[in-house]
Amino acid sequence: MEGNAGRDLVRQKIMDEKTSDDCGNRSESMIPPCCLKARASAPESEAICHSTVVSGWFSEPRLFSDKAEKSFYFNNPMWPGEAHSLEVKQILFKEKSKYQEVLVFESSSYGKVLVLDGIVQLTEKDECAYQEMITHLPLCSIKSPKNVLVVGGGDGGVLREISRHGSVELIDICEIDEMVIDVSKKFFPELSVGFEDPRVQLYIGDAAEFLRHAPQGKYDAIIVDSSDPVGPAKELVEEPFFETTARALRPGGVLCSMAESIWLHTHLIQDTLSICRRTFRGSVHYAWASVPTYPSGVIGFLICSTEGPPVDFLHPVNPIEKIEGALKHQRELRYYNSEVHTAAFSLPSFVKREVSCLRNSL
Repeated sequence: MEGNAGRDLVRQKIMDEKTSDDCGNRSESMIPPCCLKARASAPESEAICHSTVVSGWFSEPRLFSDKAEKSFYFNNPMWPGEAHSLEVKQILFKEKSKYQEVLVFESSSYGKVLVLDGIVQLTEKDECAYQEMITHLPLCSIKSPKNVLVVGGGDGGVLREISRHGSVELIDICEIDEMVIDVSKKFFPELSVGFEDPRVQLYIGDAAEFLRHAPQGKYDAIIVDSSDPVGPAKELVEEPFFETTARALRPGGVLCSMAESIWLHTHLIQDTLSICRRTFRGSVHYAWASVPTYPSGVIGFLICSTEGPPVDFLHPVNPIEKIEGALKHQRELRYYNSEVHTAAFSLPSFVKREVSCLRNSL
């Protein structure tokens, strides 16, 4: 057994060296933005990159002159030592916006895939888990939400889910990158249908600036549907942003934000929870869900409330099952229900050990 493992390591080393040599011949400008960002934050990590195939996530069969088919696998140093590969059937769109590289491809097993700066944002097969959870965890935890703000969310999926809630009167959305919206409307109509709701008011611009000018206490709920905390989304995980968010919420209002993976980022979860404990005066919790195409197969949600009427996040007071027409609005719910809502706050023992803020949170 040890002999076989040794030979496998030698073969892997040879393959890695060959891939590194091949990539070393390419200019710096050919490296995908996600690798440049990750390498800048961790210079000791070496990204294996390619100009057209996104690093860290999927393999693309390519034909060479000898007609031999070869698959490339790439490592993203944001998640050291692992790479999730998806077979690419066809690249549908690839262009740079003012802020990031936007890529859409058809995969063989997950349908169409949206990628921003080399990082998978959603797939047609499993987007339901993320979109439904980040929306209904906060909105089902308060009675009759009326004014809701979405930060990011240019694909429209969160808007689609908010539209299930008949009590909502206003849905503001602030997205910095208009290209994401346009691409979603063209390639992901099941998500972008959310923009068709007449309650939606769209603002193109920087969300931090938008919130600085928002009236105090305007929103019942704010949902931060951002990409990973690099590039244009970095500001959305820093203390000043959480302070302006808390100011824009009414007493007892709620925030829900993407909060990384329990398997990979407990140090980031600890830091973010600590900031929110200082900023929000109500409840601060962490929940999670299974999303197969995200790093480690899970994603977390930071969910907080401001000082005011107490919010019991673990037991939904506004259950989705009792909202008229909600279960099948636009399309049937595929992941979220009240049982999953409560279960999402159950945390493995190692998380409670590694994230001190969570030891006595339940």
